[in-house]
Amino acid sequence: MTDDQTPRGAGGNALGRPVDPPAPTESFAPAQAGNSGLARKLRVFAVYAGAALGPLGGGVVAPMLPQIAGSLHASTSATALSVTAYFVPFALVQLVSGTAGERWGRRRTVLGAYLVYLIASLAGAVAPDITMLLVVRAVMGTANAFISPMLLSGLADMVPPHKLSRSVGLLASCQAAGQSISPLLGGVAAAANWRWAFVGVAVAAGLLALAPPPGGARPGAQAPRLRPLVNARMGLLSVAAFVSYFGAAGLPFLVSLHAEEHLGVRPDVTGVALLGFGLTGLLLGAAWGSVGDRFGARRCGGIAAALGAVLVALTGSTQSLPALVLCWTGAGVAYSMLNVCLQNLTVREVPSNRGGALSAVSAFRFGGAAVVPIALLPLYHVMPRLSFVIGGGSLLLASAGLAALRPARTGTPAPDRP
Repeated sequence: MTDDQTPRGAGGNALGRPVDPPAPTESFAPAQAGNSGLARKLRVFAVYAGAALGPLGGGVVAPMLPQIAGSLHASTSATALSVTAYFVPFALVQLVSGTAGERWGRRRTVLGAYLVYLIASLAGAVAPDITMLLVVRAVMGTANAFISPMLLSGLADMVPPHKLSRSVGLLASCQAAGQSISPLLGGVAAAANWRWAFVGVAVAAGLLALAPPPGGARPGAQAPRLRPLVNARMGLLSVAAFVSYFGAAGLPFLVSLHAEEHLGVRPDVTGVALLGFGLTGLLLGAAWGSVGDRFGARRCGGIAAALGAVLVALTGSTQSLPALVLCWTGAGVAYSMLNVCLQNLTVREVPSNRGGALSAVSAFRFGGAAVVPIALLPLYHVMPRLSFVIGGGSLLLASAGLAALRPARTGTPAPDRP
């Protein structure tokens, strides 16, 4: 057992506050599994595939903005709001969507959200104007706010405890895959007809709706509450999640500007140079889950955040394309470990309301992505290198927060936590 797996007192959190006992769920138990082993594996696979749907649907419009603008007779700036229209409600609704989903039941919530996602995607495929498209994108983002946290919460009940860390890492890899595939799908669709991208997303949502994660409704006294989510430990995880995007994952626009304005790199080459950041998450997610399980997610996450701070700061000082690729890809390696460790810690933080904890922390993560252009772009135009130093330096808050996340040591055993 690592220092991050110190038992906590039964019936209380690290601050001694009472929390609700975990409600019975469809947990992994070979002796009581009603479905065949193959059926269970298909449901787990559907969770992994579903994790890719949100990033895929969110980013698919980015390569198609000129084509969408021309087709709908809208300006490119207005069309660019289709990205914002997706992610703003996605972040805000997650403050409560996880807890609501746990109350309604994971299976029912995810199934309903997939169907809404499907209908909205089909509506996007036939949108007659930019207003309709923006409404569709907002509905898609809202629906995904009820999907993403429920999938990871359900995964925790579908895999054996000793495989959970690696499974969380694999799910993070699938999220990275969605981010990596979305520009490809959007680019291919743009070459033919951008509306086909929405059809493809709708088909994916329809297939995933056939295998939602387990978990029934929890009414009355069993209903999870928001109050256990409001404590110092959740605050530290939320801060770490916020700066993980503010100081790393939300900075591709800044790296692109540096490459094009200071290194003279063509935009198409810049796009290729930035791929390494996301690909590392795709390739290393499962491995980081195992590493965090062995050495402690809190410790590994803190180290990754500190390393990321240095590499992001160095990215803004690079004088050649190879140096930029090396530093930015290295920052992606550090971020992918930090992301996996944060999800690993969060999924265990409030066992009685996993979905609520995951969605609340995720809301802060995407809040960081929304704030970073507003905060750093003006500074970049005045002092480019300093903008990278401040952005990357914010990751040190994650290191400090994870260091402060030391579990309370009590004599009463409770479920382990990495």
